[in-house]
Amino acid sequence: MSHPTSLPASLTLAPGLVYHPGYLGRTAQEALLDEVRAVTRQAPLFTPRMPRTGKPFSVRMTNGGPLGWVSDVQGYRYQADHPDTAEPWPAIPPVALEAWNALSGYALPPDACLINFYEPSARMGLHQDKDEEEFDAPVVSLSLGDTALFRYGGLDRRDPTRSVRLRSGDAIVFGGPARLIHHGIDRLMAGSSDLLPQGGRLNLTLRKVKKPV
Repeated sequence: MSHPTSLPASLTLAPGLVYHPGYLGRTAQEALLDEVRAVTRQAPLFTPRMPRTGKPFSVRMTNGGPLGWVSDVQGYRYQADHPDTAEPWPAIPPVALEAWNALSGYALPPDACLINFYEPSARMGLHQDKDEEEFDAPVVSLSLGDTALFRYGGLDRRDPTRSVRLRSGDAIVFGGPARLIHHGIDRLMAGSSDLLPQGGRLNLTLRKVKKPV
């Protein structure tokens, strides 16, 4: 994987929340994009829906790994197959797996790599990543494409929030006391990156779902 020759220093945004600006260089971003395209050929993007109401998300998503995160009227969950094709998820993209190994500080591989595609108008409300069993492992997030305004708060949804712009190639790690903080995407800066020909943003989040046996 090709990283910049001199990476910018990582920044601790809050205890356990570590931001790695420019983590993936352009070559690594292009390689990861090719790997994501290979995933979506096997496991096409689908539109998740809110539990109970069935309201569609504004993002489309797919997954790589033994387990994939899905949401529909029955609730949030991880499952071993694609909700539309019933086929197993493809393998986690190798560039993403390398980032997990380098940044997570966790000995075991992730069980899931959730891939969200944001159209220019898409957003993600404040939420917690709490459908996993294993909270000792962090969540590692990678950004590709247009810059996103990322908002993060605390364990309580009413806690004050701050924002940072996540650019193509940036990585962010939620671990320790930040593992269950509320976070979301307020908006995209359309046209801020030329990585995705059609525009928009891809976000990959790597998660350890099952507790080690």
